[in-house]
Amino acid sequence: MPIYEFYCDSCHTLFNFFSKNINTNKIPFCPKCKKNKLARQMSSFAFTGKAREADDSEDLPIDENKMEQAMQLMAKQADNINEDDPKQAADLMRKLTDMTGMKLGSGMEEALSRLEKGENPEEIESEMGDLLEGEDPFILSKAKTAQLKSAVRPPAKDETLYDL
Repeated sequence: MPIYEFYCDSCHTLFNFFSKNINTNKIPFCPKCKKNKLARQMSSFAFTGKAREADDSEDLPIDENKMEQAMQLMAKQADNINEDDPKQAADLMRKLTDMTGMKLGSGMEEALSRLEKGENPEEIESEMGDLLEGEDPFILSKAKTAQLKSAVRPPAKDETLYDL
């Protein structure tokens, strides 16, 4: 006795339907919104291949190896940095962005330029704090931005077993 999976694009929900016999033709209406015919889905158990763990590195805007190299360099140099010299902190940040290829947002770029000139970090923070808090510090490439925008949240899964 098969269980069929159906998707409602109005509700963005997956539903399971139990059939007493093999029925490949019947298409039910959505049990939630009741106005939309559902679309039959392929069951996930039919997928074969090696299992793969979720990889968060796909969400990074840069190459993971470049980031690791940059972090190792920064860790070495951070031990020798003079905390009272804003130019050294700015130099370290500039090296990070150069090594990884990341671009800074306009507010972060302005703050970094001011640090490079030797301005007091606390003064920069007091003048630009609101701007910096409301801005993403790094700019993603156009391709990465499009990829993130096109990412669709997975459908909801209704755990109820309906009769077909």
